[in-house]
Amino acid sequence: MNAIAIPKPLARPHKLRFWPLQIAGWLGYLALYFTAWMGESEPGAWRQFLPVLLANTAFGFVNTSLLRLAYQRIWSLPLPRLGARAAALLLAATLVQGTFYATIKTLTCTGHDCMVHSMLGYLWYYISTLYVLLSWSGLYFGIKLARQSQEQKEAALRATSMAHEAQLKMLRYQLNPHFLFNTLNAISTLVLDHKSDTANRMVTSLSSFLRYSLDSDPVQRVTLAQEIEALQLYLGIEQLRFGDRLQVRIDVDVAARCALVPSLILQPIIENSIKHAVAKREEGGRIEIEARRDGDALDLRLRDDGPGCPDFDAPTNHTGVGLANTRERLRVIYAARQQFVITNREPHGADVHIRLPFETAVRA
Repeated sequence: MNAIAIPKPLARPHKLRFWPLQIAGWLGYLALYFTAWMGESEPGAWRQFLPVLLANTAFGFVNTSLLRLAYQRIWSLPLPRLGARAAALLLAATLVQGTFYATIKTLTCTGHDCMVHSMLGYLWYYISTLYVLLSWSGLYFGIKLARQSQEQKEAALRATSMAHEAQLKMLRYQLNPHFLFNTLNAISTLVLDHKSDTANRMVTSLSSFLRYSLDSDPVQRVTLAQEIEALQLYLGIEQLRFGDRLQVRIDVDVAARCALVPSLILQPIIENSIKHAVAKREEGGRIEIEARRDGDALDLRLRDDGPGCPDFDAPTNHTGVGLANTRERLRVIYAARQQFVITNREPHGADVHIRLPFETAVRA
């Protein structure tokens, strides 16, 4: 059986992914600055500069890790305040990082390449540090915003799927009380008329049909063969009520039997036909059910020889409740991929035509 897929809540992957990215980013910083310095310095000078670069890289790793915690604390602020706080934190982290780099380089590294010859040299420390931390912050906020957007989309999808599931269940289950009332009323009449054998058969048939109805999920789909089998349980109950007044012909093509359809999608249509084409006529009526595969589509037709109706979907016409719910279930499940057309037959009767995508269960 197939069901509308409801995505499961995602684990919190950002806690697992931040540290690999953080480590990879600062290792890349270390490699980039080391190779650049190697290309500009005298041979062997890297022995003095490498400890400075290692210390600055380790300090940057800790500094940005703390900066991340600070960003997390202000993340829920309105955008203007968030931008102002983030800029202040970035400048503070830049001052700390730049000061550390200038100090450690002055104290541990000797030689012409390590000396700062003017204020512009110190300014370069801070500007280059600001560039690095600004790039880090841009990546952090960009990744965080992208993940938040994805989580919002997935949450919206889950909410929509759950709403559709609830809607389908409401549409399906609100049809059952009317049928149940009629059947129990018929059983009561049979008992009063001392037709206990017929009443017993009707109770047994009702029990089987209700068991199938309760076990089947409106969100799930069943094969057309299973749907016809459930429909025959329902028709068996109605034939006990009406006897020879109800005539049924079912013609299902072999190729169509494996097609998937929403569970109990045909029952309210048949119930509507029985109510108007059989129950209200002394001579009873005839109901025909046909199913064919037509290329990539499943073609279903349900006909009766009753009086028909000028307006099947009128809101004040009780006839339209089951048909309108069936139409809505098909719309929720298949959207524009389905057709649901009701017409009057000549000289009298109703014709319900349903076309659905021809889909079968995927076997593992």
